Amino acid sequence: MGREKRMLVNTALLTGTSLCMRAIGMVFQVYLSNRLGPAGIGLFQLVMSVSALAATIAISGIRFAATRLLSEELGKGNPGGLRPAVLRCCLYAGTFGAAVCVGLTAAAGFIGRRIIGEPDTILSLRLLAVSLPFLSLGSVFAGYFTAVSRVGKSAGVALAEQVIRIGVILLALRLIPAQNLEYACAAVVFGNVTGECCSFLLLAVLYRFDVRRYRRRDAETGGMTRRMLAIALPLAFSSYARTALSTLQNLLVPKGLEKSGASAKQALAGYGMIGGMVFPVITFPSALFYALAELMVPELTAMQVSGRREQIAHTVNRILRSCLLFALGVSVCLFCFSHRLGMALYHSREVGRYIRILSFLMPVMYLDSITDGLLRGLGQQMYCMYVNIADSVLSVLLVWFALPRWGIGGYLFMICFTEVFNFSLSLYKLRRLTTVRMPPTLLFRALLCAAGSGAGAALLLGPVGIEAGAVFPLILSLSVCLGLYWVLLRITGCLGTGRKISLRPRAGNDTI
Repeated sequence: MGREKRMLVNTALLTGTSLCMRAIGMVFQVYLSNRLGPAGIGLFQLVMSVSALAATIAISGIRFAATRLLSEELGKGNPGGLRPAVLRCCLYAGTFGAAVCVGLTAAAGFIGRRIIGEPDTILSLRLLAVSLPFLSLGSVFAGYFTAVSRVGKSAGVALAEQVIRIGVILLALRLIPAQNLEYACAAVVFGNVTGECCSFLLLAVLYRFDVRRYRRRDAETGGMTRRMLAIALPLAFSSYARTALSTLQNLLVPKGLEKSGASAKQALAGYGMIGGMVFPVITFPSALFYALAELMVPELTAMQVSGRREQIAHTVNRILRSCLLFALGVSVCLFCFSHRLGMALYHSREVGRYIRILSFLMPVMYLDSITDGLLRGLGQQMYCMYVNIADSVLSVLLVWFALPRWGIGGYLFMICFTEVFNFSLSLYKLRRLTTVRMPPTLLFRALLCAAGSGAGAALLLGPVGIEAGAVFPLILSLSVCLGLYWVLLRITGCLGTGRKISLRPRAGNDTI
């Protein structure tokens, strides 16, 4: 199978799996929101904030390091180096994963009582610690399958993990009273731990069978450990800073909302509503480009190693153009049908109101994600981490100063401002590395198409499906809106492939 065809197949596999997992996850999140309530979801979000920091330390940059290191070995024509590279990555990952497991188990009481301020989170934190060695080791195998362009196996494992996780959680929640938030939260974490352990075992078995095709004994391994550490450690230290700041931000949000005048329960509910109910909805369609961003790392690495600058420029522009058009379609759907989404999913008009406010952010959010993926593929992972650290510092400052004064409005402003800030810096760097062309006329035509599709769908369907629980009319409305948008894009020529990129060196450009 040719490289382009394999890339297309892998993208389709990973995208389909991601969409399926997002769909299952969003439906399950709706169930959890109704089962635990906004306050319970807020408690779970606090546990997940600590989980993000613990997972970052456990992984310590090894997933990207494994993908990049293995891609380099393949790009140099040294497939026999894959086994030694994976072994080194596993030793690195196992060391960090075990250390964080022990540390979190010992510190769970202090974190729950003193840092989070919610003793009900202690049991969940101790359960969470068990999964960390499995998470870090599983990241190595996932990086391997991405590097060798066989993501179908890791995608299948991810889907199996999702099914196992949800099954265990549903079974555990049946045994726990609805009003006991401590044990309900622990049940959700226990399901996550079980899924992570099963995922590691499946990936390890698949790796053992897959790696047999790389049995060359004349592999060059000189300097491999040094190269792995050179990729992983700088990325790890910068990700520690970024995730620690992000965790601090999430822990400060409920406290900031309390200072604005809300009660402790209202603050936890407001935080849980946006983080655990609104964000799963608005980020669901992004599975397409998150999958593509991951797959572009080995592809762009291969192009960069072989010096194919024009192909890099053409690929970057095609992906950015597609992402922009897709994000505008999602944005108009969320804006026009936000109240119906809130009522159909959560029976809440307030959730719908927040979806509408954040719908304007979708083009920036989606483009930022794909731009970060493109930069990592071009070896700019450290720049991405520095930008993310600056983003997190700014977020903490805004949470500290804006939330006590403006409450939930300040929280929404912080989300929007930092997303624009992050994307602006990422796009600036990408433009320094390669030619980026986004004609203003294309943006103008796409905006007109988005506005026309939203207005057309509203006129055709009217008030159909506004009442709570009207899921089928909601799906019909979204389908009509997206269908009209696609037709208008075709009519206006926005879906053209674009002109071939002609590279002309500009003064001050960084090299790729």
